[in-house]
Amino acid sequence: MWGGRFGSSPAEAFQRLNASIPFDIRLAPYDIRGSIAHARMLGARGIVSREESAALVGGLETVLGEVEAGTFVWELSDEDVHTAVERRLREVAGDVALKLHTGRSRNDQVALDVHLFVRDAAGEIRAAVLAAMLALVEVAEREYGLILPGYTHLQRAQPMLLSHHLLAHFWALKRDISRLEAAREAAGVSPLGAAALAGTPHPVDPGITANELGMQPLSNSLDAVSDRDFALDLLYACTVLGLHLSRLGEEWVLWTSAEFGFATLDDPYSSGSSIMPQKKNPDAYELMRGKAGRLIGDLNALLITLKGLPLGYSKDLQEDKEPLFDAVDSVLVMLAALPEMLRTARFDGERMEEATGGFVLATELADFLAANGVPFREAHHAVGRLVKQCEELNVSLEELPQEDLSAAHPALAELPEGLLSPRGSVQNKRSDGSTSPNSVDEQLSEARAFIASQHFS
Repeated sequence: MWGGRFGSSPAEAFQRLNASIPFDIRLAPYDIRGSIAHARMLGARGIVSREESAALVGGLETVLGEVEAGTFVWELSDEDVHTAVERRLREVAGDVALKLHTGRSRNDQVALDVHLFVRDAAGEIRAAVLAAMLALVEVAEREYGLILPGYTHLQRAQPMLLSHHLLAHFWALKRDISRLEAAREAAGVSPLGAAALAGTPHPVDPGITANELGMQPLSNSLDAVSDRDFALDLLYACTVLGLHLSRLGEEWVLWTSAEFGFATLDDPYSSGSSIMPQKKNPDAYELMRGKAGRLIGDLNALLITLKGLPLGYSKDLQEDKEPLFDAVDSVLVMLAALPEMLRTARFDGERMEEATGGFVLATELADFLAANGVPFREAHHAVGRLVKQCEELNVSLEELPQEDLSAAHPALAELPEGLLSPRGSVQNKRSDGSTSPNSVDEQLSEARAFIASQHFS
């Protein structure tokens, strides 16, 4: 490609280092679509003739068909996806292919390819997140009424509806949707027309190519070829999504353990041991935890690559693609498994509710005292003494006789029947967004309405 300047071929070791074909093959459809838009613009602006433009577009469409059909032949001499496509275009359309690069550089060309990839990937991940959110809602509706302990410090804290717990993950994923949409919007600016970095003397029209691709045109040529913020936006969205999936996965690893025994995974979403025949392992959820670390690494890799680069194109930017591709692939493979893993799991309602008794109900007593005019710190101390008394007697709060409750504080003589129970505790919550049935009903309605308002593609 630059044989006019160099008197000898690149060294084999440098070719291996410099080549991006092993990973940027997946940009080929985007590269060709960008080239089609560029070829049409060249014809519309009279930079090439209408006939030449049509020949370029026709040839590129043929090459695109080969790429999509998997019949495109990549050659060892291809340095990158751009040169491979241009080589094949010349084989298909003849020497008119040599005019395609007029008014364009590989700098704005590759930037466009990555923009288009990010835009599509953000949309694909968004649809997969929505599918997981729908599964969460369906399971929350199906298992409505089941109670389990909520935890702080991994210690049993307060009873809550399982539906409320599942919907907590729904709202986290809803925030992920917003981040993915922001990344998709950020990728919607076309850098074509920037050329290498300073623009071009050819009378190109960035507005034509941008419109052809459903994008906005660039404002500054130097910024257009330097910008990878949109890629960071997607990597950050993937990383936070990965953290959310990791936290969900950690809970399921705990819930499906013999120690918790709250849930059982369906066999197709479990794995076994090579030596212990009894084992049923939640490997998919463990991989969700593991891949979160990988996603953090992908984000850090691009952040560090970009931090010291001056404006303009540097070859370091070739390193933007592998972490980006890896993050997208990692997130999509997790999300592909998650919805049916959730739908097919079974819950042990009796085991979960049994775990919500005892000291898990202590806060209910303190709140009852506070609601009856007792300063909360005084109420806290009184119930704390009761808990200590129970530990000494080796009984639960529910097993204490009424006279012991009244002795701890006179106001406890008026404790309503049924309040000191998991179901009574859940029913007694009144605040918006709480685990009360009324609040969970509202959450389910809001969640259903959100999903209904979304398109999945």
